[in-house]
Amino acid sequence: MRARIAATTKSGRAPPDRATSANNSKLVKQSQNESQDFPAPLVLPHDALNYDPDGDEPSQTFNSWLNEKHRNKITPARKTLYVGAAPRIGKEVDFMRDWTHPNVKKAENDHPSKRARKGKSDDKSSVDGVQLSPPTVDETISYLSTFYHGLPVKRLPIDLRWTAWEQSKSRTVPSINGVPKYVALNYGKAATRVRARAAPDDIFPAQLNLDDILDAAMAMLPSDAYAIVLLVDHDIYETPDDDFCAGRAYGGSRVSVVQTARYNPLLDEKIGIARRQAWPMSHCKCVVKEICDAEGDIEIKPPSAAEIRLSKSGAMRLAIDAVVPLKIEETKEELEALWSSRVLRTVSHELGYVYELFYCPCDVV
Repeated sequence: MRARIAATTKSGRAPPDRATSANNSKLVKQSQNESQDFPAPLVLPHDALNYDPDGDEPSQTFNSWLNEKHRNKITPARKTLYVGAAPRIGKEVDFMRDWTHPNVKKAENDHPSKRARKGKSDDKSSVDGVQLSPPTVDETISYLSTFYHGLPVKRLPIDLRWTAWEQSKSRTVPSINGVPKYVALNYGKAATRVRARAAPDDIFPAQLNLDDILDAAMAMLPSDAYAIVLLVDHDIYETPDDDFCAGRAYGGSRVSVVQTARYNPLLDEKIGIARRQAWPMSHCKCVVKEICDAEGDIEIKPPSAAEIRLSKSGAMRLAIDAVVPLKIEETKEELEALWSSRVLRTVSHELGYVYELFYCPCDVV
């Protein structure tokens, strides 16, 4: 207990030990109360954390985290967070508009290769008459300004645009199954070649390569930027074996990329996302029991008297009580708000990895 308390302090030392039994009792009660505001991770039966709670990495104390030598430092000359709006789609690659639309009700014989070069009149996703617009750069800036309070958050002052990538004036890059091997991301007077491929799971007609987009982000990083995050309305992938990658941050380079496509609520039913099981309801007893019952071989340990008492108050209790009476409406406004909440959470997460200077293996499937 004292070792864990010491790990949470700036000095790396626990408070002086006086009257051991009484002091330990006080520390136990204090930790129980703090657990209400800072709950432990939810560990479900077949989670990796359940099988290997210690993991491959050594534990880290608050002191070692605070004094990390390789962290990107915020300086007066380099303190601005820049958000790049999703690139516009040029006329020469108008077929890329269709790449942002999920195949929610795809016919069996409608392979994405047949849809890859179809154009659409808008940049919205539509199912059963419901049209949704992805989160905007202004929403992202507003959220980050609050989340990273005290840091200037600005829109990237560079025009981003998808265009065609030509190897020469006489020959364009060949396509595979209707999907061109490359497109170009234009920023200012420069451009970066970005690989494209058909999505292996057919959720979207095509995907763009994450590493190539990160290369472009590094090239356009402003001199006064602490970090940059680029929004991409297309599905992205990192390696040939990926189904998709939701986002990625490279702390040392101070760049990150987040896609919006896979967070579209219109995909929830197709890919099996239960909205009522999202945080904070993921910590609710009924949800955990439902998940454990589905496994069939899980025996739930009865809660202790202290756990029952603590579950009746605290931040998590208030969060669940606030959510329970809410009814999820299938309106345009509600679904767009849900879409924004998912993307904004990922954006703040990726920028957090830039500050930590960690390589972020985020949501690769």
